[in-house]
Amino acid sequence: MKKVLTLLSLMLFACNVAVAKSPIEIKVISYNIRTIARDGDNNWENRRHATRNMLNSHTPDLFGLQEATMVHLKYIDKFFPQYSRVGVGRDDGKSGGEVMAIYYKKERFDLLESGTFWLSETPDKVSRGWDAACNRTVTWVKVRDKETRKKFYYFNTHLDHRGRVAQAESIKLVLEKIKEIAGGRATVILGGDFNMLPENVALAPLGECMHDARTTAAEADAKGTFNNYGRLKENLLIDHLFFRGRRAKCHEYRVLDGDYGAPFISDHYPVEIVLTF
Repeated sequence: MKKVLTLLSLMLFACNVAVAKSPIEIKVISYNIRTIARDGDNNWENRRHATRNMLNSHTPDLFGLQEATMVHLKYIDKFFPQYSRVGVGRDDGKSGGEVMAIYYKKERFDLLESGTFWLSETPDKVSRGWDAACNRTVTWVKVRDKETRKKFYYFNTHLDHRGRVAQAESIKLVLEKIKEIAGGRATVILGGDFNMLPENVALAPLGECMHDARTTAAEADAKGTFNNYGRLKENLLIDHLFFRGRRAKCHEYRVLDGDYGAPFISDHYPVEIVLTF
């Protein structure tokens, strides 16, 4: 009997080791959905089906939204019950103002921790930082894959569009918070609308400790992400995804500018990456 129990213990140990070493593949989409505004033919009501079609087509494991309001979130909640949502309004810490929402597949992941902080000198309370034009936030989650038991963090943000000091200081704060929340070794994904082109010097600190998914992916395009509903001669690459992790690799990076049933899905195109670690 003792030998049988020992054998069973060894088998269970071997199974646990095999699970721990199994790679996990995840698909993440970052998407500035465009806040409710007077956009004429591009009003949310005229393009919301395109968001629905995009999500149905690509079925991300997690996705982060920028500029989402409760109108957007209720629509997505209705049609995508397989996801759970995290995030609070930037203007009151509840439902007021834009939400940097994160959605994750609830059948695949366990939510271990989550939170929101403000990009300001007082990040733990509703506030506006430096020379920013708006309140800006970061929503984050720590999740665990139910099959492989692997854990990782996803941070979703939207940096200010005017304040140059706010942009630079926000990057510094985000990196400080990642270190505080996730430590120095955990796998981390950071994405959102940074309102900065890749060559902007304010982004440099990110490149020193994280990988740019676009420049390190095995397969990638170089398309712009901000289309301004077709008013630009050339789309601007201001939405970015970064990651870190000792064994993390980006296999695919794509700007999702396909036809989802509306001339423009938003004034930004979603960005999709596929990672393994």
